Amino acid sequence: MIHRNLVFLFLVSIWFIGACQPLQTPSVQNPNPSDGEGFLPSPTKRVNQSLTGTPSSLNQAQPSPEPQGQQTIPPLPTLTPTLLSIPSDSPTPQPSPTPSPDPQDWMEWPVVPLPSERVKEIYQTGLALGNHPNAFSKVGDCGSTPSWFLGDFDRGPRFYNLGEYTYLQTVIDYYQGSFGRTSLAALAGYNTSSVLTPLWSNKEFCANDESPLACEYRLHRPAIALITLGANDVYHLESFEPQLRKIIEYSIEQGVIPVLATKPDNVEKDHRINQTTARLAAEYQIPLWNYWKAVQPLPNHGLQEDGVHITFASNDFSNPLNMQAGWPVRNLTALQVLYALYTYLNTQ
Repeated sequence: MIHRNLVFLFLVSIWFIGACQPLQTPSVQNPNPSDGEGFLPSPTKRVNQSLTGTPSSLNQAQPSPEPQGQQTIPPLPTLTPTLLSIPSDSPTPQPSPTPSPDPQDWMEWPVVPLPSERVKEIYQTGLALGNHPNAFSKVGDCGSTPSWFLGDFDRGPRFYNLGEYTYLQTVIDYYQGSFGRTSLAALAGYNTSSVLTPLWSNKEFCANDESPLACEYRLHRPAIALITLGANDVYHLESFEPQLRKIIEYSIEQGVIPVLATKPDNVEKDHRINQTTARLAAEYQIPLWNYWKAVQPLPNHGLQEDGVHITFASNDFSNPLNMQAGWPVRNLTALQVLYALYTYLNTQ
């Protein structure tokens, strides 16, 4: 029986590793347009197949007990550019007095959410508990690891180009240390159950009875958590809602603002996961980052041929061709979500 259990765990581990593997490995573009090479000049062509796959490996940051110091809140900029063709709110969001939108209409919800008063309440609770206002955590699968998601913004300006979105440098500076950090609640194959199960926690940093989520919150003490789960829940749809509820409620209890994200695919065929995610966001009055809506105008909705993995290009937001790929749009809109929360939480 022990041998059979070990074989089962080995097979599950192999599936986890393979769950986020790309279709192919491309030659990655030069992230600095000033170098004069690596960026395709024509914005009229569809995303080149060489842009799909995986970015270059990063020297991932080891989990640290706290972010790189407390920072002074920089002055808020006055620039109000618009994200691609996606409507966006003012860079200084204000709480809305209107009721929450209908979750049935989640496809029409904005990409960048308008924070509610409940968000500020959770934030104030977190500060009282000792959370760091200038730290955020990532909770998800391989798509939440720094090699893919936001890691470039801790590597320096040579690895990204904000283009017209220069106002986002404010949050890059403010949350420095969280972008490239390897979250203990983000790993290939993770789903809503995994992040709540001590079996899957990193024993080098976590207690034996501590879940990946609890371990990440204890060590990093974030004010915000970007929760990008659901892709690996399509085979266990019945457990997605109760497990996501536990993640939300534990986050709120810890004073961490849970930002839920819609996923770009529809592997389950009926958008059930995104609709459930939107419904819970409305119920708990927490932000919904509607990434699904952001990729709808992109070629193949920002997905590779398998309909699951996101198309890749470097984080050059000034290059129209790059902005036809799913990953730079994911990173750009994530920065905009952080900016919306940053300005709201730090505006009287």
